[in-house]
Amino acid sequence: METVSIGGVKIEKTAVSAPMAGVCDRAQRVLVREFGAALTFGEMTSSAGIIYNDKKTPKLLMSEEDEKPFAVQIFGNNPEFMAKAVETALQYNPDILDINAGCPMPKITGNNSGSALLKEPKLLGEIIKSVVRTAGKKPVTVKIRSGWDKNSINAAETAKICEAGGAAAVTIHARTREQMYTGFADWEIIKQVKKAVKIPVIGNGDIINSEKCRQMYEQTGCDLVMVGRAAWGAPWIFKEIKTFLETGIIPEPPTLEERLEIMTRHIELLIEDKGEAVAMKQARAHIAKYLRGIRGAAAYRNMCSALTVQEDFLKLKEKIKNHIME
Repeated sequence: METVSIGGVKIEKTAVSAPMAGVCDRAQRVLVREFGAALTFGEMTSSAGIIYNDKKTPKLLMSEEDEKPFAVQIFGNNPEFMAKAVETALQYNPDILDINAGCPMPKITGNNSGSALLKEPKLLGEIIKSVVRTAGKKPVTVKIRSGWDKNSINAAETAKICEAGGAAAVTIHARTREQMYTGFADWEIIKQVKKAVKIPVIGNGDIINSEKCRQMYEQTGCDLVMVGRAAWGAPWIFKEIKTFLETGIIPEPPTLEERLEIMTRHIELLIEDKGEAVAMKQARAHIAKYLRGIRGAAAYRNMCSALTVQEDFLKLKEKIKNHIME
């Protein structure tokens, strides 16, 4: 299969897995790689948290071979802090270092980080240059949005700043910060970014199935496509995309029974990585996603809120399985 080079890191031209806070931990990354995701991203990590040795930080920076190629994503608004954070991140040997200039959440933008940097392109440029200098041979990428709001669409100009600062690729989520995750992504913006720069462009927004992935490639000319929320509770979307791009055939989705087994593996990976107590609390949201479209899903999602140990989950799984098989 054709590959795209991001600073020398070869990425299959299928689909990459988006960085999603609270979702793309090790368990999720292992699963999406098994199903064919071409690149995984870690959860967004605070540069200040890295510098001040926040106890959660090492977990956010670590990766194993079965998650690679892997990118660490860091956010912040201070070029010096970002550079120092990268020094630490490099100790965990990621394949790529990614700068978040796209997160729309108020707790991030309120600190002038994430997509707030779209309003300060000069500062973003300084951050990129600082990180690139520190990263050495490790490629640095940047994730941005279309703009802050509909009156300040500046993705193409921002992408040029990323390129000038030494970024090896840019990801564009084709929504404004104002849109958050609502409405529709404007793929024309991705096309404009692709025309504006020579570095690889990764398109992101509204990729809900394999056909949408192919459409984005064709309509925008982007180099890679990123899948976000559609992969939560459905990691097999990457296999569907890869198969469709290679053969033109959309494979049959997993049966309900197969879906339950994938969900079970996800929970087992969570427990293995975080221990039963923490894993089962986090598992509740994942299980709810896996149950989308299943008959009686609403009632089962309510039951998820009471899960505290793996045995409870296995009992719930059997109840769902028996219900499905009736």
